[in-house]
Amino acid sequence: MKVIITVAEAMERNIWPDILKLFGRDAEEEMWPGEEFILTEEQAKRLGLLQ
Repeated sequence: MKVIITVAEAMERNIWPDILKLFGRDAEEEMWPGEEFILTEEQAKRLGLLQ
């Protein structure tokens, strides 16, 4: 299973710093609120998005 989360959703859930680390992105990079990141089921579980 794949889980898609946007920048805005990650920020709302306070997991944005974790998403940046997972994808090797820099907080200074310009990203749109609707930009999507695809997580594996395991990554989503570690971030508390799935049980």
